[in-house]
Amino acid sequence: MLTATTIVDAPGRPLLLLGPSLGTSVDALWRRTAERLQGQHHVVGWDLPGHGGSAPAHGGFGVAGLARGVLTLADQVRPGESFRYAGVSVGGAVGLQLLLDAPERVESAALICTGAKIGESTGWRQRAETVRADGVHAVVGASQQRWFAPGFAQRSPAVAAALLDALRAADPESYALVCEALAAFDVRDRLGEIVAPVLAVAGSDDQPTPPDGLARIATGVRNGRFALLENTAHLAPAEKPDEVAALLDEHFGGPVTLDRVREAGMAVRRQVLGDEHVDRAVAGTTPFSHDFQELITAYAWGEIWTRPGLDRRSRSMITLTALVALGHQEELAMHLRAARRNGLTDDEIKEVLLQSAIYCGVPAANTAFRIAQQVLAEPS
Repeated sequence: MLTATTIVDAPGRPLLLLGPSLGTSVDALWRRTAERLQGQHHVVGWDLPGHGGSAPAHGGFGVAGLARGVLTLADQVRPGESFRYAGVSVGGAVGLQLLLDAPERVESAALICTGAKIGESTGWRQRAETVRADGVHAVVGASQQRWFAPGFAQRSPAVAAALLDALRAADPESYALVCEALAAFDVRDRLGEIVAPVLAVAGSDDQPTPPDGLARIATGVRNGRFALLENTAHLAPAEKPDEVAALLDEHFGGPVTLDRVREAGMAVRRQVLGDEHVDRAVAGTTPFSHDFQELITAYAWGEIWTRPGLDRRSRSMITLTALVALGHQEELAMHLRAARRNGLTDDEIKEVLLQSAIYCGVPAANTAFRIAQQVLAEPS
């Protein structure tokens, strides 16, 4: 009934299964987050019936049936082995069901923008009727409003378009059957049975599954933790891939060691500054500068740039402002290139420099504009 998609192929690593939200494909929802994980997992996603790569369903299944399908899929990948799990919305509901029905198989779970009961049963049944009568196109507009925080679709049009395309391609009957599965789903009185570590992640602007419901999961299970993502609606892995990846790395990674921090820092350093720059820095390391390189990799990149509280665009804007203020011109050129890599447009970089002119001084900004003009003339 369910089809698997391997997103990060790392056969020797622990298995991490990813579950989707209603109307999405696991690839469109999860790929950007999965590719930002720090290489600790073999990452496999699954699609709902009639969504993404999965064939349409021909009869009801319920959330428990979806959970059984995930176990079957897990046995195809790693027969009989335990796994880690992360799911969004109905994918998170399936995660709760797995934790209840197969506790010996789920090492730990991250439940994102979901609930022990999601919405009202009547509303789900009405939506199922609408889709059966008029097709999934009838729910595209409302889904876009629920899925994305204000401004996201304008900032990341390709990401939003891919998710909406997946919705339009979904099989109407399968979509309706998932609605009916959610109408019947309610495990609020069973949360205390769950003993595996659970991370409950909420979006501050999520209307279908508000933060209170995720907080209830975190406090209701025996070993839970709550995290809130600001300016985030219902599809957190698509909206905030950096922050969600950091939370998953922290939750699934076990005890933090200096080696793990250093590895995470080197991965982020390469993503932000580019392999060519980092390779030059590594090649130029001497016994005298080795300890300094270790320091910036572990603490600047491994401790600060990996934190979930700000996305990389915001961190680039802050870094540019600080470098302008302090007159660090060589570092400014490097971080102008990094800002582009982190998604800032040339116009946004210009606005950062204009803001810096007021609060850091016109002479400093004048130099910064000269350097930026040279750097931004380079091929992006």
